Amino acid sequence: MGSTVERHRHHHDLVPLAALISREMRSEKMEKPTVRYGHAAQSRKGEDYFLMKTDCQRVQGNPSSSFSVFAIFDGHNGNAAATFSRDHLLNHVLSAIPRALGRDEWLQALPRALVAGFVKTDKEFQSKGQTSGTTVTFVIVDRWTVTVASVGDSRCILDTQGGAVTDLTVDHRLEENIAERERVTASGGEVGRLSIVGGVEIGPLRCWPGGLCLSRSIGDMDVGEFIVPIPYVKQVKLSNVGGRLIIASDGIWDALSSEKAAKSCRGLPAELAARQVVKEALRTRGLKDDTTCIVVDIIPPDNSVQPLPPPKKQNKFRALLFRKKSQDSATKLSKKLSAVGIVEQLFEEGSAMLAERLGNDEPSDQTTPGLFMCAVCPVDLAASEGISVHAGSIFSTSSKPWQGPFLCADCRNKKDAMEGKRPSGVKVV
Repeated sequence: MGSTVERHRHHHDLVPLAALISREMRSEKMEKPTVRYGHAAQSRKGEDYFLMKTDCQRVQGNPSSSFSVFAIFDGHNGNAAATFSRDHLLNHVLSAIPRALGRDEWLQALPRALVAGFVKTDKEFQSKGQTSGTTVTFVIVDRWTVTVASVGDSRCILDTQGGAVTDLTVDHRLEENIAERERVTASGGEVGRLSIVGGVEIGPLRCWPGGLCLSRSIGDMDVGEFIVPIPYVKQVKLSNVGGRLIIASDGIWDALSSEKAAKSCRGLPAELAARQVVKEALRTRGLKDDTTCIVVDIIPPDNSVQPLPPPKKQNKFRALLFRKKSQDSATKLSKKLSAVGIVEQLFEEGSAMLAERLGNDEPSDQTTPGLFMCAVCPVDLAASEGISVHAGSIFSTSSKPWQGPFLCADCRNKKDAMEGKRPSGVKVV
């Protein structure tokens, strides 16, 4: 479905801080954009939570390596999963990225690290035995590159100059997503509507047991492991005219289309824009659910205080808004795309199969003799303990037992449970 992420070593020789900073400075050939953001919310159930963090650094102590994180966690059946994910997911993602990477390598490693971080967060939360669950839309902004990972039906959209609006997430609602319905049933779940007296079916499609309307989330251990935490991930590079991100829970999207939400707040600064989106959603549908919105403006440095203007008339480049990055002459193509305001798509993948998302590691990727690392936890493993993610069963050896990535026994059990091969073994308390 998308390009393959280059795999990196889990163990590296330490690189001096001065060398990393020098590498960062040499790689920055385009001025850093200004990031403005705002947040607004109206609560009905008290299960929406959010994260806005703008002081993250790829290289600790180097301000030029800074990046920002914005996320929304829409909980259900209580707020425990949402608050746990808010407090732990970022650290789990960052711990899955190899150390001593330059910026370009770091960005290439992000999609795989996001998968590992989501799965680890889900695994840790389920070990608590609580039945709460949460959607997650998790956005990392590193200069002009935006990486989005999502499970559930919270959404992130991109509004660019010219008024073109693009979804950066995919909704995992059983009602609309046919591929996810087929995956859930193939893994052992039942999909159907709520039956009332007389056998009449009402409401949206749900997964049984549990009655969840979603096919992916963090938590929800009482529903079944076929409700997976493996996120859809999309990574794009904006042109140097920037753009606006609108990240919101389904309280917004049940009331407004992506286009209507973007249009309702154009011309407003980020804080006022977030309030306007919430206001428009409430005006349209009323307060029927928690309603949370984050607006992030990525603004060229010479226009740092100006919000996105209302759209001009569409031109012939709109159809080329998203265009796959060519492997040949990538630098020249990037400059051409930026010059005409086109957004590059760098990565996209939505498979729910952990082996596909973690890919392959070559033997040289494990540089410490006799020592391996779980691709999800990550914990150190003896060579005899690591189980290839590509192995057919926890009890079998793969056709290439030396080929990683590797999983510990607990994470391999989690993988098998998500694929319907065995129950998770975790008890609800």
